[in-house]
Amino acid sequence: MPIITEIEDLKRLYKRRVPRMFYDYAETGSWTGQTFRENSSDFDEIRLRQRVAVDMAGRSTASQMAGQDCTMPVALAPVGLCGMQSADGEIKAARAAEKFGVPFTLSTMSICSIEDVAEHTSKPFWFQVYTLKDDDFMRRLFDRAKAAKCSALVITVDLQVLGQRHKDLKNGLSAPPKLTPSSILNLATKVPWGLEMLQTKRRFFGNIVGHAKGVTNPSSLSTWTAESFDPSLDWDRIREFRKWWDGPVILKGILDAEDAKKALDVGADAIVVSNHGGRQLDGALSSIRTLPKIMDAVGDKIEVHLDSGIRSGQDVLKALALGAKGTMIGRAFVYGLGAMGEAGVTRALEVIHKELDITMALCGERNVKDLGRHNLLLPADFADRWR
Repeated sequence: MPIITEIEDLKRLYKRRVPRMFYDYAETGSWTGQTFRENSSDFDEIRLRQRVAVDMAGRSTASQMAGQDCTMPVALAPVGLCGMQSADGEIKAARAAEKFGVPFTLSTMSICSIEDVAEHTSKPFWFQVYTLKDDDFMRRLFDRAKAAKCSALVITVDLQVLGQRHKDLKNGLSAPPKLTPSSILNLATKVPWGLEMLQTKRRFFGNIVGHAKGVTNPSSLSTWTAESFDPSLDWDRIREFRKWWDGPVILKGILDAEDAKKALDVGADAIVVSNHGGRQLDGALSSIRTLPKIMDAVGDKIEVHLDSGIRSGQDVLKALALGAKGTMIGRAFVYGLGAMGEAGVTRALEVIHKELDITMALCGERNVKDLGRHNLLLPADFADRWR
C-alpha cells in the first residue's frame, strides 16, 4: 500500500486509476469554477489559535449528528455515480463508514440501489432525495428508504435546475453516458478499473431503472432525468415532503440566513450549509464564508452541518469552531474510493480523523464539543466582505 499522509495523496492515485469522465465529474464545478475553488481556498484565510501547557490526555472526537453517535462529526455526503468511481462503490463506501463509525449518505442517483446497500451493511444509513415532480415515484422512494431502515432523510433543495458543468458536457457524461472516441480511448487505458467493472452487475442507476415509470433500461433514463427535476419547488412542497417522513429530516443546500430560517419553519431537524460543491451557482460564496451569518441566525435553534470544500481534519475543525455541529465530505472520500476502493475510503477517514485530533490538541482542546470561535483567528471582514 502506498504511503498516504494527506487527502491529496489519494487524489493523485484516483486521477491515475479512474477514467477521465468520472474524475472530471467529481473534480469540477459549474461555469468558471470560481465557487468550486473558493470552497477550499477560503478555509486558508482562517488561522488557528495555538495554546500550550494544557493537559491533552484523554482526547475525544466523539459526537452526534442528527441523533446518531459518530466517531467524529463527519458524514459521507451524498455523491452520485460512486459505483462508477469503483465497482459497487456505494457499498464499499457505506461499509467503510459503518466500520469507522460515521454516517454514510446514499444518493438517489447512486449506481447501487437502496436495497443493495442495506443488504451489505448492518447499521442504518442516511438517504438523500431530490425534489422530483413524480409524487408516485417519490412516495415509493420514501417507502423503500423506510423499508431499508434509513435513519435520516437528506433532501437536496438546491437542484431545481442543473448548473452547467462544461467538462461533463465535453466528456459526454450524461444518464446514460454518451461515449466519444476520446472517452473510449481513455477508458481503454484504465485496465484495473475496467476489470473490476466487468465483474459487477451494478452499472446503472439502481434507484431509478426499474422503479421510475417508463424507465426500464439505461436508454430510457435520459428522458426521465431531463423531465423529472421540479423547477417549481417551493417551501410548501418541502413542507409536504417533511410530512412523508417520520424520522430526522436534513435539508441540504442552504447558503443564506433567510433560507435557514425558512428551513426551521418547515420543520427540518438539521440543515447542511452547502453550495453543492460549487456545482450549481458559480459566483456564490463559499460554504465556510456563509456559515457565520447562518449560525448567528439559527444556530441555537437547529442543528447545522457544513459541506463543500473540506479536504482535511483542519477544515473540519474550522467549521466546528465556527459553530457547525457536523460536517460532510464528498470529494475527499471519492478520491479514496476511486484510488483504493473500500480501503481508500477508510484511509481518507483515518487521515481526516488524525488531522482533527492533533490540531484539536495543539489548539488546547480535549473534546471536539468544546471547539468554538475562541480557537480561531478570523480576518475582520471574513463574513462581511460582500454585502
